[in-house]
Amino acid sequence: MDNNLRYLQLLAKDYPNTMAVFKEIINLKAILALPKGTEYFISDLHGEHEAFIHMVRSASGVIHAKIEELYGRVLCEEERDSLAALIYNPQAEIARRKKSEEDMSVYYRNVIFRLIEVCRSVSTKYTRSKVRKRLPQYYDYIMDELLHADDEANRAYYYSEIINSVISLGIADTFISELADSISRLAVDHLHIIGDIFDRGAHPDDIMDFLIEFHDVDFQWGNHDVVWMGAAAGNIACIANVLRMNISYNNFDMLEIGYGINLRPLTTFAERFYGNDPCEYFKPKVFDENKYDPVGALTAARMNKAIAICQFKAEGQMIMAHPEYNMEERLLLDKIDYENGTIAIDGKTYELRDKNFPTIDPQNPYEFTEDEKDLLRRLRASFEQSEKLQKHIRFLFSHGALYKAYNNNLMYHGCVPMTENGEFEEVTIFGKTIKGKELFDYLDEQVRAAYFTPENADGKEDATNLMWYLWLGSKSPLFGKDKMTTLERCFVADESTHKERTVPYYSLIEDKAICEKILAEFGLDPESAHILSGHVPVKVKDGKSPIKGKGKLFIIDGGMSKAYQKDTGIAGYTFIYNSRFMALSEHKPYSPLKSDGTQEFHTSTMRTVELFKKRIMVRDTDQGDVIQGQVDDLMQLAEAYRKGEIKEVY
Repeated sequence: MDNNLRYLQLLAKDYPNTMAVFKEIINLKAILALPKGTEYFISDLHGEHEAFIHMVRSASGVIHAKIEELYGRVLCEEERDSLAALIYNPQAEIARRKKSEEDMSVYYRNVIFRLIEVCRSVSTKYTRSKVRKRLPQYYDYIMDELLHADDEANRAYYYSEIINSVISLGIADTFISELADSISRLAVDHLHIIGDIFDRGAHPDDIMDFLIEFHDVDFQWGNHDVVWMGAAAGNIACIANVLRMNISYNNFDMLEIGYGINLRPLTTFAERFYGNDPCEYFKPKVFDENKYDPVGALTAARMNKAIAICQFKAEGQMIMAHPEYNMEERLLLDKIDYENGTIAIDGKTYELRDKNFPTIDPQNPYEFTEDEKDLLRRLRASFEQSEKLQKHIRFLFSHGALYKAYNNNLMYHGCVPMTENGEFEEVTIFGKTIKGKELFDYLDEQVRAAYFTPENADGKEDATNLMWYLWLGSKSPLFGKDKMTTLERCFVADESTHKERTVPYYSLIEDKAICEKILAEFGLDPESAHILSGHVPVKVKDGKSPIKGKGKLFIIDGGMSKAYQKDTGIAGYTFIYNSRFMALSEHKPYSPLKSDGTQEFHTSTMRTVELFKKRIMVRDTDQGDVIQGQVDDLMQLAEAYRKGEIKEVY
């Protein structure tokens, strides 16, 4: 009772009297009676910042549908598309219109009216106070008045006054941009990122900047996220992997300009030891050109090979230090015949297509040279001291986890380790043997310890090494394959050695009963709940479906990464869960802005996968449970005021 009274006394600081309590109870009960907000689920962004931001700003086609609903019979197709383009990319569309419009004030008048109508349409699920909070600072009062003008005469008056003011003050462009941003914010109530923000694409840093400003987002970490988290924690094997991947995709702007990683030591090292090496099989894949930090293909290839050798050495040291990882078959540097240029893998001998190893001592192949030690020390410092990277990683920790159960949906990036007969596979970590949900909970705890435990503290190094294992380990729930064949792909021409086989989970989930078993393990209702994951690109062009277990599980990696689109045939999925239905939105490749200022926006294909018999209200959600708890607490506070246990303040 004493603890409860102390809690109510703290609550009384925000609600100092009975009327303040009653006002908030009425507000909360009104929220409970509203339809649930729209949740969006996206996975495997892989640095494709323009495509991802477009998906969110367009609400995966929902905003275009709203425009069709409002203006399908009023505006021509070109005008409707222009209005959509204004919401998706306001700065570009305004710049384009300035080149063609004779009188911009007329344009401003028309689009403000239309944007307000769209904004009103996407805000109907929210209380007026919540809408106001999503509106931009300094413009919120004016936009609120516009949205809630009840009669035509009053509305016309407001429009006239606002437009005249914004034009005369020279802030029309900013006002319209902010209004367009507000529409996008209101259309997507809650955003779930189901892993893999980083690698391959050019700008995961821009994605993270965007998400930090987003009103409601959570992450389920993917293996590409965890390897970056391990790099930020100073793990050398993770750092080498991160650098190799991003150099191989020509992402120098992101590394040096975005995160301030100093690559000069690596450039110097590579030129010194590989200056006469063509590094033919290490040339980068170029999907995006660097704007600020262009690096020649040959220099990039030499850097790539240099850091790859460091990676294989660091990983070998890790495997030998941790026999519990059961990765001895990945010790390959000592399987190379350096004199004859061959390598022994799984009992077979293959010729190496690249035989130049100037920094490897055949007698001690996993030992770093003094120059490599110095290089890695400098690179580690660069990762640990990157202010922007550390800010982004801390945000991933504060808003993320290995999995999340929310509104009867279970979200995780990869898989749940299972045996071939459908049982949860036991995994031994630091002497602790665990499986299923317990495995996820323990790994989540260890990942946090890896980052937040002070340097040189007991357990710090083992925990950061585990982050590397989560990146590519055969029993990692984030990886889901028997091995990662990076060395083979770099040095062996025979593609049979490149094969990475998926774990039994990926065939098991075709069975509805297995999906229901996983849901029950994580405490969800197996009959009504769903699983959402990513990680494995769905090859739609080959007839593969993202829907597994007769609609119980959805793999929503559709290939947002340009590197995967030739395999998938599409450019990503968005899973949408609103108050009336669940739907899967399939996207075509994103078209960047053209030189003339125009942009082609492809219509997404939306497929309803579940239609609810009755509309889901906020009271039916996890958020509703939280709000109902707040109502109960406030009722206790009101009772304490009534009994005189707490003094009211007016």
